[in-house]
Amino acid sequence: MKKYLPALGRSAATIVIVAAAALIAVWMWNHYERSPWTRDGRVRTDVVRVTPDIGGLVTSVAVKDNQQVKAGDLLFVIDRPRYSLAVEQDEARIASARATLAQAQREAARDLALGDLVATETHEQNVARVATARASLAEAMSALDGAKLNLARTQVKASVNGTVTNLDLHPGDYVAAGKQAMALVDGDSLRVEGYFEETKLPLIHVGAPVTVHLMGETEPLRGTVESIAAGINDDSRGDSENLLPNVEATFSWVRLAQRIPVRVRLTHVPKDVRLILGRTATVTIEQHGVQHAGQPGKAQGAK
Repeated sequence: MKKYLPALGRSAATIVIVAAAALIAVWMWNHYERSPWTRDGRVRTDVVRVTPDIGGLVTSVAVKDNQQVKAGDLLFVIDRPRYSLAVEQDEARIASARATLAQAQREAARDLALGDLVATETHEQNVARVATARASLAEAMSALDGAKLNLARTQVKASVNGTVTNLDLHPGDYVAAGKQAMALVDGDSLRVEGYFEETKLPLIHVGAPVTVHLMGETEPLRGTVESIAAGINDDSRGDSENLLPNVEATFSWVRLAQRIPVRVRLTHVPKDVRLILGRTATVTIEQHGVQHAGQPGKAQGAK
């Protein structure tokens, strides 16, 4: 009887080890394949492409690289003296147009006072000159409004609260109208986007609580699911010359799940955490108060 005890002990140990391995395998399957979390997350924000509406030489730059600014702060100035001269020229044109209009009105009034002593054709010509002078004055006033608008736009100001980044603009540079001069990271639009496999979308709902771990940070961030992307690019389809769909002729039997962007609105950010555009993160959608997060600080590589 005693000789069978070691064998029974070894069998029991084997059974325990196999059962533990099975439980671990089930847990890992649920954790990696069914739990709504991903290491493929990024800090995202809107980037304002600061573009002047007018062209000219940059006379001064009021900001430095990586400087924080508020909406309405001055960024740089473009050739203000030239556009000030344009305003003065249009003001002179208005003065000339008003003088011409006044002279035409006096002549027309004199014709009316003389009555039948003035030929009808002459009277009509004087009335036409009054109308022409009024139109010229209106045109000059409109040109002045445009010149004043251009003068105001020589001062390019921040449209949002944010941070100037990758600044490469200096006094003396020439910027063209409609060409980007600098980038401004919108600080009010900071968010996190997680790229989840499409098989996990049934477990993700708008408003669900979210836990975010940024690489290199120990304290988690909190947020909620704000929205789910409505579409992603289809690499296997394009347009042909006749505008018919061009679909790849081959199909791989091993199909990987597509990743869908899920936008997370942050509700709590620890004080010392720096939200820098492009930082990687582990994003976890909490289910019924149970957190299925990956280990913080291991955001490198997609899950």
